[in-house]
Amino acid sequence: MGGMISAARLPRRTRSSRGARRGNAGGRAPRVLVVVQNIPLRFDRRVRSECRALLDAGYGVTVVCPKDAPDEPDVHELDGVTVRSYPAPPATSGLLSYVREFAVCWLRTARLSLRTARAEGFDVLQACNPPDTYWLLGLLWRLRGKKFVYDQHDLCPEVYEARFGGRGPLHRILLLLERATYATADRVVSPNPSYQEVALERGKLPVAHTTVVMSSPDPAAMVRGQVDPSLRHGRRRLACYVGIMGPQDGVDRLLDAIAHYVHTLNRDDCHFALLGYGDSLEALLQQRDRLGIAEYTTFTGRVDQAELSRWLSTADIGVTPDPPCEFNHRSTMNKTLEYMAHGVPVVSTDLRETRRCAGPAAEYVPDGEPAALAKTIATVIDNPARRREMALNGRLRIERLFAWPEQARAYVDMYDELLGRAQRQAPATRTTAAGPPAVAATTPINGGNQ
Repeated sequence: MGGMISAARLPRRTRSSRGARRGNAGGRAPRVLVVVQNIPLRFDRRVRSECRALLDAGYGVTVVCPKDAPDEPDVHELDGVTVRSYPAPPATSGLLSYVREFAVCWLRTARLSLRTARAEGFDVLQACNPPDTYWLLGLLWRLRGKKFVYDQHDLCPEVYEARFGGRGPLHRILLLLERATYATADRVVSPNPSYQEVALERGKLPVAHTTVVMSSPDPAAMVRGQVDPSLRHGRRRLACYVGIMGPQDGVDRLLDAIAHYVHTLNRDDCHFALLGYGDSLEALLQQRDRLGIAEYTTFTGRVDQAELSRWLSTADIGVTPDPPCEFNHRSTMNKTLEYMAHGVPVVSTDLRETRRCAGPAAEYVPDGEPAALAKTIATVIDNPARRREMALNGRLRIERLFAWPEQARAYVDMYDELLGRAQRQAPATRTTAAGPPAVAATTPINGGNQ
């Protein structure tokens, strides 16, 4: 009722089930249905990279996600992927609004999964969180012989603690939803070894059912391009923040740091660009105006990969201001890896996972305290030789330790093993402790790092 999916309504002989039997005998290639709720596919670098890896390995891919724009076609193609999109509910705040949003998205996703089964067919449902509500859809499709893969982008219980500063009944519900997802999944994909630890310990999963696939940039595709001096708004330097703007992301701390940089350190040599969006955006714009730093800041809103590259190719510093908490300590910040890929020195709160990834490519600020953050930004800006060294270290770490092709190999190997396909050449290990063989830096470190 009301669009609810049930096991009885699932098609008994979908194209997927027929194709799966033919697949090993030279018939239709296996197909993966990827579910994303929190972002349109065009803006999700991790999922787009995963989809390309599957396509390159001979899989078919369909993605169900929110629309990028109201006039986006319900079915279209992006990067060779069939995209079935639905109108996302309007962004609101409050518990009841979140529950309504999750319910509406779940029902629309369930309906589109049925359409996918009837049109293209699929063999595996991959659900990308947040939220951890698609385990039930995975279970229903498992009853019809499909596999279920859980791609855990976030630790939802830790996100709740970071946003609301404590635990409680909702935190316990999130733990239960996570546990149900772990228990339902045939395989779990973790974005770093720290998340894998949670899957093994809290999810009580066997290590063979988990795979680490970091959201690493492809060093061949994400490179520093031409400098655009206009982005500096007449100032000598440019500092960038990239990412979500929620209560747990520390953008309010960054604005305080900018105010300290301008008003206390009496510096007007740097423009600050904040690329992204989130439910704190309106409050952040008001904070910017209260602090009197509007002329020193640009809020771009959500940007695609081309626009991101334009800003980071000009940036002198990339800032990771996320405050210390268990969620941020365990999370790999995509923005940090993107700064490093573009040869941008990093100034970051001292977080365990960030330090593991960035190493000498970053300067670390204990607790991310705004005044200390401002002083560290100033120190790095005033030291061109140090900036060049950090930039080179960051780019080399992307090429040698965290390059996407190595992650893609582990991801595809997981699918090949799950579906019993012939093992591909040079299977990857399940962790990223040791990267691929060292290679020379291929990207000139120039522009804003001179």
